[in-house]
Amino acid sequence: MINKIEHIGIAVKDIKTSNELFEKIFGKPHYKIEEVENEGVKTSFFKVGINKIELLEATNEDSPIAKFIKTKGEGIHHIAFEVDDIEAEISRLKKEEFIVLNEKPKIGADNKLIVFLHPKSTNGVLIELCQERTNKE
Repeated sequence: MINKIEHIGIAVKDIKTSNELFEKIFGKPHYKIEEVENEGVKTSFFKVGINKIELLEATNEDSPIAKFIKTKGEGIHHIAFEVDDIEAEISRLKKEEFIVLNEKPKIGADNKLIVFLHPKSTNGVLIELCQERTNKE
């Protein structure tokens, strides 16, 4: 079951410049920068009320963020939803005929397990599902 919007991901060319921009918009600095090697991204998180904004900068030319920026430019990349049981959601959504981009959850930023749904099956929106990792994962 989907609980809430966990964060909105924004693809950026330069995380330092974008951090400065969003610090001005939100009136406060980011609270974390993290690199996720397996995804080829550097992330920066802002807390805005109960919501989070994740800035994503590519760390290599083959990363999904680099490809996204090359074809679409900077902007909203995905909407992430928090789930309690990511494995159950993968199974449920596959039965509903959504295209799941990774069969098994991957380790993502901010101590999360993640999986993506292809925009072809979600009205053009890249959907990320995330679940808080426990110590055993």
